[in-house]
Formats: sequence, structure tokens, C-alpha cells
Amino acid sequence: MQKLNTTAVYLLSVAGFLCCCFYGIGTIAAIIALVIANKELKKYNQNPEAYTNGKAMKSAKTVAIISLILSIIGLVVLVLFYMNQCEFYEWYIDFALNQPNVTEEQLAPLYDAMEQAGCR
Repeated sequence: MQKLNTTAVYLLSVAGFLCCCFYGIGTIAAIIALVIANKELKKYNQNPEAYTNGKAMKSAKTVAIISLILSIIGLVVLVLFYMNQCEFYEWYIDFALNQPNVTEEQLAPLYDAMEQAGCR
């Protein structure tokens, strides 16, 4: 009896989880995991008696799908942030200034980031 390569799928899925907000890297890892899982499941479906861990590969595919969904959500949030960066900074400054323990000195790095983003 042979075993399907669930380890690679799980590792890439976990990498997708951990990197879901790093500029799409998590999405790439999750897609690779899903491709490997589909390939391995195709082998399993052709000859299920030859493999011992078909259920484990189905679970690994589910984890890869969840990782892909979370990575896509992270990528969308990142894109929306960059598209609306100035609005986010303005909202955050308004929110921070309404807090009693926040000073203008604490917001200086945020003002610098706004300048670098071309918001002011």
C-alpha cells in the first residue's frame, strides 16, 4: 500500500494561513496546496485500494480550501487598504484624537506615514 503526499499539502496550507496578509504569498501557497491535493486525489480515485490515506488527503484538501479563502480575504483587505489609504489614516487619526490618553506626539509617526503616502 502506498501513501498520498498529505504533508506537502498541509505545509503549504499552513504557510497560506501564516502568510495570508503578506502581499498574496499566502494565496500562492494555498493554490499550490490545492493543486497538489487535487492531483493526489485524482490518483486515489483511480485506484483507492492502492492508497491508505485517502481520507487524510480529503481533509488536507479541505484545509487547503480554507487557507485559500482566508488568503484571498487577506489579499482583498490589503488591496482595499492601499486603495483607501488616506481615508484610513484620517479615520484612525480622528479615532485616536477622541481618546483621552492619546497625544499629538504619539500620532507623529502616523502623520509622517500620511505624508509619505501623499495624503497631505
